[in-house]
Amino acid sequence: MTDAPRVPGERSGESGEVVSAVEGSGRTEQLVVADITRDEAWVTVDTDDAVTTTEWR
Repeated sequence: MTDAPRVPGERSGESGEVVSAVEGSGRTEQLVVADITRDEAWVTVDTDDAVTTTEWR
């Protein structure tokens, strides 16, 4: 494995397994998207700011 930086959007050729879930309760819910095959490969967004699949298309 290399520690060389990658250009944003560049594919590494390695495959992963990406999952998502809504975490929290009440006013603090967040959408979490993570590649569960890599350490520290995740992002979150407040559910109020997340778009639906239909809106994204």
